[in-house]
Amino acid sequence: MDDKSLQQSIIDELDFDPSINAAHIGVAVDRGIVTLSGHVHSYMEKLSVEAAVRRVKGVRGIAADISVRHPSDKKIADDEIAKRAVDILNWSIHVPADSIQVTVENGWVTLAGDVDWQYQKIGAADAVQGLSGVAGVTNNIVIRPRVPPGSAEPEIMEALRRQAATDPCQVRVVLHDGGRISLYGSVPNWHEWDAAEQAAWSIPGVTSVDNKLTIG
Repeated sequence: MDDKSLQQSIIDELDFDPSINAAHIGVAVDRGIVTLSGHVHSYMEKLSVEAAVRRVKGVRGIAADISVRHPSDKKIADDEIAKRAVDILNWSIHVPADSIQVTVENGWVTLAGDVDWQYQKIGAADAVQGLSGVAGVTNNIVIRPRVPPGSAEPEIMEALRRQAATDPCQVRVVLHDGGRISLYGSVPNWHEWDAAEQAAWSIPGVTSVDNKLTIG
């Protein structure tokens, strides 16, 4: 697909998604790399825009230069955002109790603390990013598993066979010291790129995943 056709497909997808107001979003495409510009009214809407673009076939990369501009009547003080964030983290079933610290400055939420699993780190960010007044989230939570990773490559390959159409032979898994994993190779689309990364994160003891898989 040429860049012009891909650009139109992305615009159509943004217009199709009812959670997105695409009136103030610009789309540029260069060799499959998409640059987004403009503004939206919430951080959740920004995430929805990025997710919509990733769904479009032919997208090889995304540079999202989208700002969050809350309507003036919906501005909320930082201390109120922080209180709501702490409350919702305490209610979340994915986040260990009292494990996360919250800092808010000009609507931007920073999360810190230690957890055992990647899904807990992601769950903390998911819990707060939809709060009113949030302009963005920086997730500084550190993954400190209690067990070392086992033989990661066979487990990841088996997960790929279950979750994706990708031939596992196209993916190379490298396990480094400290529970760090690198993924190399090529997959046909973003869905399988995500599936490979999720499979790596599902291995007990993994502390980081460097996904170097290419699309195409």
